[in-house]
Amino acid sequence: MSDTPDSDDDIEFGNELAILPIRNAVLFPGAVAPFDVGREKSVALVEDLDNLPSPVIAIFAQRDPSTDDPGHGDLYPIGCAARVLKALKHSSGNYSLILQGLSRIRLAEVTQDDPYLLSRIEKIEEDESEDVEAEALALSLRDIAKQLIQLMPELPREAGSLIDSIQAPGALADLVAANLDAPVEEKAQLIETLDVKERIRKVLRLLTRQLEILKMRDRINSQIKEEMGKNQREYVLRQQLKAIKEELGDDDGDQGDLDGIEERIVDAKLSSEAEQVAKKQLKRLRSMQVGSAEYTVVRTYLDWILDLPWHKETQDNLDIAAVREVLDNDHYGLEKVKKRLLEYLAVRKLKKDKKGPILCFIGPPGVGKTSLGRSIASALGRKFHRISLGGVHDEAAIRGHRRTYVGALPGQIIQGMKKTSTINPVFMLDEVDKLGNDFRGDPASALLEVLDPEQNNTFADHYLEIPYDLSSVMFIATANIADPIPPPLRDRMEILEIPGYTRREKLAIARRHLLPKQLDEHGLDAEILDVRDPALEQIIDRYTREAGVRSLERQIAAVVRGMAVKVAEGSKEPRVVENVDDVAEFLGPPRYTSEVAERTSETGVATGLAWTSVGGEILFIEATRMYGSGKLQLTGQLGDVMKESAQAALSFVRAGANEFGIKKDFLDKSDLHIHIPAGAMPKDGPSAGVTMFTALVSLLTGIKVRHDVAMTGEITLRGRVLPVGGVKEKVLGAHRAGIKRIILPERNRVDLEEVPKEVLEELDFIPVSHMSEVLQAALESMPTPIEGGDDEPDGDDKKRPKTVAAEAAN
Repeated sequence: MSDTPDSDDDIEFGNELAILPIRNAVLFPGAVAPFDVGREKSVALVEDLDNLPSPVIAIFAQRDPSTDDPGHGDLYPIGCAARVLKALKHSSGNYSLILQGLSRIRLAEVTQDDPYLLSRIEKIEEDESEDVEAEALALSLRDIAKQLIQLMPELPREAGSLIDSIQAPGALADLVAANLDAPVEEKAQLIETLDVKERIRKVLRLLTRQLEILKMRDRINSQIKEEMGKNQREYVLRQQLKAIKEELGDDDGDQGDLDGIEERIVDAKLSSEAEQVAKKQLKRLRSMQVGSAEYTVVRTYLDWILDLPWHKETQDNLDIAAVREVLDNDHYGLEKVKKRLLEYLAVRKLKKDKKGPILCFIGPPGVGKTSLGRSIASALGRKFHRISLGGVHDEAAIRGHRRTYVGALPGQIIQGMKKTSTINPVFMLDEVDKLGNDFRGDPASALLEVLDPEQNNTFADHYLEIPYDLSSVMFIATANIADPIPPPLRDRMEILEIPGYTRREKLAIARRHLLPKQLDEHGLDAEILDVRDPALEQIIDRYTREAGVRSLERQIAAVVRGMAVKVAEGSKEPRVVENVDDVAEFLGPPRYTSEVAERTSETGVATGLAWTSVGGEILFIEATRMYGSGKLQLTGQLGDVMKESAQAALSFVRAGANEFGIKKDFLDKSDLHIHIPAGAMPKDGPSAGVTMFTALVSLLTGIKVRHDVAMTGEITLRGRVLPVGGVKEKVLGAHRAGIKRIILPERNRVDLEEVPKEVLEELDFIPVSHMSEVLQAALESMPTPIEGGDDEPDGDDKKRPKTVAAEAAN
């Protein structure tokens, strides 16, 4: 390319110039700007620059940037003659040009289309006559431009000096216009405005608008920093964009979303109070900024209200025969629970608005309490939700947190209602006897309102703070024992005791449910592995000792896994598991054997009955005598009540020593020690009184206790035997342990009606009301009374019966 002159004034060009169309930009006189050239005609023009009369080309902006081959009608009529300062060719064949605008030109006509556009142009002279108004406008433009430069730190410092160096009003307007952030259409209007004063006014309008936007940006930055603080700086950009759009009128806010919430309020069919609260919160929401913390809290609260079911319910399956069939298929036995559920269905069929029952299943682990709740929901056609209350010690878990706390949520009751999406689900409150309490509140007290049919139709969660109706919910609580449940809470529930299973029931459950389930889970069928009833009985008797069937299922699973290994190794021979040896092949040697005969083969050992959280069990009580000074030592982690029972038993033995064949001075040089094995387990309660008395008499007389006898009952100082609790569970525990004779208080005879018939047929029950009857039934032989002994203590108290036999006769 030829050399270019040093001054703009030295550049001469004729009235015919080559045209370089540009997109999305406008070149103004006096401005220097880079341009990329890639279109075929434009590249041909750049490559032919050296053949042009002068290094000056015509720059015209395109009306439509998508036009690839623009013609005369596609270009704005006023453009700029430009000197090519530098041309750089890229490896792709495109060019980068640096152009300097010289003067305005008008496009007269296109004289050549190929290889590039060539046109006749008319040079437009700038009116440079002095004008006071133009000078005033230029001064105002200079001041506003300097203010703009101060608000835009990204601009170079020399920009202000450059503005001061330009005196001509028209040139100043062109310089500012070239650097404005404005659309091509507005810039095209500026270059087409030939009147200098009018051009300055247009530039002033655009510059003033941009100045106001920048000032608004700074003001918004200041406001957002005050509102958001240090921990929420990440929202700054979003808030800036939001505020700018609102100022420019380009944003309608969150109105559409809020209108959707208003529609949801109408569709949800809320209660009158809930609807008032929801509308009030929606009104507050409309006046809040979207990014504020309070907006999120209110929006979440509204979502919770609208997501809850207020009227939607599932239709109950009132076909009693079908419900009975589902329950029988899922669970064996449990007749009392099934009877209660069918009664509810019958009443529900007659009275549609019957409130849901509030039941509490109490029984040892593994008897199917939780699965029974799931089965009830399936039989009724209702949705099921389980809440585990074991270890919960915070009232907020039931009632929720107040909305003033950060991250507050409703309690588990309301959360469960949202998950089920119906107003009549089956709620399982699991392990209600294991609730705790501390400084955060008492969740058991919070349940009082939930489980009270007279109150739960207006249940108030701390988060919602509006009444919610729980009266259609069927609540089923579960517990292992009733004692830890607070009396007010226990009073609100209908207690249904689920005792441990008998041997026959376990066999039926294993045959009908457990074995088919394990075969299916391990990919086997009954043709490959045939476990016969004798083998199942061996597993029940010698590999498990529990009230439920969890351990039984694990042992059956071990047998099935053992067979699965053989099949996986290539064995296809069917296997029958029937006798002891077959079971031992899979499970090893038996874990449990009857130790009753061995433990009671010595004097001073008696078998008692205990009721624990895992069902009924037998309890060995051991007594021994040693040289000492008449002290009684008790070990085995005994509670206060059990210790007092031991003292009462010893006092009764001492009072009637001669009648029992015991010398009255047996404690003068002796100490007695009563121990209850399994010392790691805490024990308490009065029901071991008769067992302690029997063990002491056996020790002191040398007469053994029958090995097949177990006993329970509370003792008094007069020798009476008082009733105790948990008789049914204790009887089942004795039956599992191989006991044949059970001694129990006379007043507990009525409790035997709840014991399964097959257990009653296999056991011998001896009701007693006095301790002499206990000795006759428990000892291998009755002790011989000591003749001539005075068994009354010295003193004036002569009112005690003369003999134990006489008292028994009364």
